[in-house]
Amino acid sequence: MFNNSSKILFMGLMIIGTMITVTSNSWLGAWMGLEINLLSFIPLMSDSNNLKSTEASLKYFLTQAIASTVLLFSVILLMLNYNMNFELNSSFISVMILSTLLMKSGAAPFHFWFPNLMEGLSWMNSLLLMTWQKIAPLMLISYLNLNKFLLISVILSVIIGAI
Repeated sequence: MFNNSSKILFMGLMIIGTMITVTSNSWLGAWMGLEINLLSFIPLMSDSNNLKSTEASLKYFLTQAIASTVLLFSVILLMLNYNMNFELNSSFISVMILSTLLMKSGAAPFHFWFPNLMEGLSWMNSLLLMTWQKIAPLMLISYLNLNKFLLISVILSVIIGAI
């Protein structure tokens, strides 16, 4: 996999993006780390010889961009709720944040993009997508205190995985 220096650069940026997300003090810093992680994984996915990998990288970018946009919107709403004393339901905002993080990690019930994406990837990229790319969203999920909604997601993952 490391046949040129650009792959080493993007792997290093992916590791740095995950570390920024995990060690961030704010949700905006965590979002920035997730974006660095996303933008450094896309060049690793794309292989100029394989048309399916180009399609997979486009699908990955679109789903992650939608999730990132909703996450940024949720974080801004959360900041407005705390700083400006808006009358927004903070549990609704937390559920929105959890939903976008579940989408970014490819967990059920937001996993429908994941199998189509895995078809077009090489084994090494599949390994990176199923392991390293899930570290940052799962760490952010662990910071939220939504046990009932998370339990529903776990039950759905088990049922859909068994089917």
